[in-house]
Amino acid sequence: MRRILGAFAAVLLSWPACAETLVSSHGLSAFGDLKYPKDFTHFDYVNPNAPKGGTLRMVGVTSAETFDSFNPFILKGTPPEGLVLNDSDTGESLVFDSLMTRAGDEPDSLYGLVAERAEIDPDHTTAIFHLRKSARFHDGTQITAADVVFTVRALKDKGHPNYRIALRDVSVEAKDAATVVCHFAGTTRRDLPLIVAELPIASAAYYKTHKFEETSLDLPLGSGPYKVGAFKQGSFVDYMRVPDYWAADLPVNRGRWNFDRLRYEIYRDRAVSFQAFTAGAYDLREEFTSRSWATEYGFPAVRDGRVKRLTLPDNTPSGTQGTIFNTRRAPFKDPRLREALDLAFDFEWTDKVLFYGLYKRTASYFQNSDMMADGPPSPEELKLLEPFRAQLPAGVFTSAYVPPKTDGTGDNRANLRKASALLQDAGYRVANGRLVDAAGKPLVIELLDHDEIMADRMQPYIKNLRQLGIDASIRVVDPAQYELRRKTFDFDMTTARDSQRLTPGVELRDRYGSEAAAIDGSRNLAGIADPVVDALIEDVVAAKSRPALVTAVRALDRVLRAGHYWVSHWYKAEYNIAYWDKFARPATQPRYQRGIIDTWWVAPGKAK
Repeated sequence: MRRILGAFAAVLLSWPACAETLVSSHGLSAFGDLKYPKDFTHFDYVNPNAPKGGTLRMVGVTSAETFDSFNPFILKGTPPEGLVLNDSDTGESLVFDSLMTRAGDEPDSLYGLVAERAEIDPDHTTAIFHLRKSARFHDGTQITAADVVFTVRALKDKGHPNYRIALRDVSVEAKDAATVVCHFAGTTRRDLPLIVAELPIASAAYYKTHKFEETSLDLPLGSGPYKVGAFKQGSFVDYMRVPDYWAADLPVNRGRWNFDRLRYEIYRDRAVSFQAFTAGAYDLREEFTSRSWATEYGFPAVRDGRVKRLTLPDNTPSGTQGTIFNTRRAPFKDPRLREALDLAFDFEWTDKVLFYGLYKRTASYFQNSDMMADGPPSPEELKLLEPFRAQLPAGVFTSAYVPPKTDGTGDNRANLRKASALLQDAGYRVANGRLVDAAGKPLVIELLDHDEIMADRMQPYIKNLRQLGIDASIRVVDPAQYELRRKTFDFDMTTARDSQRLTPGVELRDRYGSEAAAIDGSRNLAGIADPVVDALIEDVVAAKSRPALVTAVRALDRVLRAGHYWVSHWYKAEYNIAYWDKFARPATQPRYQRGIIDTWWVAPGKAK
């Protein structure tokens, strides 16, 4: 579920400040004009004449291997990939349509889908969505305002915490069957109309016979371009293109959703998954392991051209992959301990030896974007930070924290000496080779993971922690147990990755806000509960221009980095894709998406 809220908050709203009446538009955009006019026929990055047909078989890359429910709206259970929002490709559910949908070549724009237009007042206290009378669920029943109202209220009352946090200031009513009126409370309302616009719409009638708050493997009733087909837990899940999809000819969909079937193959073992790909058991694979990309793609089908390798640019913020400290647990409440643990990680050696030099070190929570803090704070940032000077480390006001570096030889003694000094300052000492606190209790740390490959990558880090006298270990558990322990924050440290949005907003409350720190299932894995962070998040949410947004995010980035809540890992601003040569793709990739699932198609003759 980690992608759900981030996908919703990708877009914000722009409206004329001087307007005194509701402003109607076919789309919504943050801080600027829409790229596409009202009469646009299709997105620029699609082939509007792409043929339909064929199958795209992929390997699941999220927690699809453990899916036990087709209910994507609640905390309980794990839905398969495709039901939840997919950041890499479209940010959209395959099965559930929304009022509006995003454009992949704009950072924060939405265009009408179930709603043909929206009206917003200048203060964002009211939004009115006008629904298309042609909008239908897969059983042929009309999508009405009552379904939208049911969805918002159910998610707000019974949905996943990500939804509940986002929708707390939203109320909705149905003016008539085709008109939804939304009211927004609070002082930071900028995101709220857009959050509602991107919610997947559930059928109120369907949930009269199904319990909204319970997991189920009953096939869901959606309205999107695909419906769930055949599936086998632990093996695969199919999505079948809806031949009479009600929105197929809308401008936002023309040239998209070309495959008749999308299959996610499920493998619990990475080596088995790779061998299955080389044998043609599935069609397309994104390679996340740099060593494999550098050394394993010389098998016969690559050499003779039947398998193609493709590197696509990734122009989105790289995400916050790292080892997260759980500050809810006593040892990790001390930032000196957290900084010492950061000093023990030798990225330069890891990148050279394990990754063939293919990665860069992540320094920022907003890496690979103009929102990343760099150097000393600007005058505009200082205006936001100065009121909290007494509550912040002095370093926030000098230069943004940068992770420690090594010479890459594997000799990390200099940083380990700095770490030892910090630990001593925090009240620890070494006794009989073990690091103990003032009461003589040894410091014991367990790193929780579910991926054997990641566990192997982190073994050198664990070795460095042991050199400091820390009783450190890695525990690898099955995916189901891992998901449960993450949701209930039952870990000392864990490895995680979360995607940042091009236009951050209300979802930051769920990632770093004090309220989310106490809610099971939130994405605030570190348990950050800092009133300064809360205040800066509200500055981000309240920003009324992109320059103001960038300033607020940079200030927030400085404070988060100074808090030492994680050991940041690595990133690369590209997607490494391998695929069997049976597909064609548009000449243009959407700037902010991979664009594979929704814009590629089976090339006539190639598949044969």
